[in-house]
Amino acid sequence: MRLILVGFGTVGQGLAEILRDKAAELRAHYGFEAQIVGVATGQRGTLYHPGGLNIEQLLAVSQAHLDRYPDSLGLQRNLSIERLIREAQADVMVEASPSNLQTAQPALDYCYAALGSGKHVVMANKGPISIAYRELAQAARRGGRKLGFEATVMAGTPALRLALEALAGCRILQVKGILNGTTNYILTQMESGMEYGEALQQAQALGYAETDPTADVDGWDAAGKAVILANVLFGGQSDEHGTIAVRGIREITQADVQAAQAAGERWKLLVRVTPEGSIVKPVRLPLSDPLAQVGGAFNAVTYTTDLLGDVTLVGAGAGRLQTGFGLLADLLAVQRANP
Repeated sequence: MRLILVGFGTVGQGLAEILRDKAAELRAHYGFEAQIVGVATGQRGTLYHPGGLNIEQLLAVSQAHLDRYPDSLGLQRNLSIERLIREAQADVMVEASPSNLQTAQPALDYCYAALGSGKHVVMANKGPISIAYRELAQAARRGGRKLGFEATVMAGTPALRLALEALAGCRILQVKGILNGTTNYILTQMESGMEYGEALQQAQALGYAETDPTADVDGWDAAGKAVILANVLFGGQSDEHGTIAVRGIREITQADVQAAQAAGERWKLLVRVTPEGSIVKPVRLPLSDPLAQVGGAFNAVTYTTDLLGDVTLVGAGAGRLQTGFGLLADLLAVQRANP
């Protein structure tokens, strides 16, 4: 399987490391062999070699401009990203560039370019699935290609695959979950006595929160995942332009946390998605709720179904290798569909 990686930051490098370190195991157990033939970045250049790029050398120059990758016969540098996508001899485009939840660009155009040139698309980028899931799914069906997006919700923890495959035959009535590890970590630390600001600083020091934590603490990262769940499971009744109610955790105080503890409850930034609408807001959950027991930077989702009742999945919601695994899971699904 020949791959183009669009975006070679934390997630793209995580996938590359998995392909390097597990190559023999993937070949032996799944008959899966992958070759990275192209890498594209927004600021650090592009590389393309139809015979394949060396993963070890790619990782060695990953923090610098890709011009530092060694020359070899047949290597092409600094093609435009769209030209690379359209013209490369590749089977799959892996989209792992930063998410734009307002317009999904430029990743959305890259997805259309890949599907239009006969390539499967696998992504960790939330933008295209939150903005244009239906159109992308139709384009993939028209071309007989696969569209994979497991890594857009809960990284590699199979939240979407659980809903779409393992729960097939059930009617999903509602989804609720903790879909942002940064806010869950902050709220967990506040239970131990920290003030909000101190807990945020610790989350930043540990790499859970960005220098600008707005997307996490104001609820927009979780909202993007809520939109994806709504699009995929309920036909897209909400979007990023105002029809989803969003409130973050900035206003939760130590007094609020203590009051919840006294009542046998726990604050969580909760996503709730139904066929009628979606909401993201901090709520007090009773300790008997499985989601109340999910601490630290972990994520969790509960599907309420007609046949099984509530089904809860807990796991990592972010991380280099964890999100890389989400991409790998979709690549393996592409292989199963195209043996």
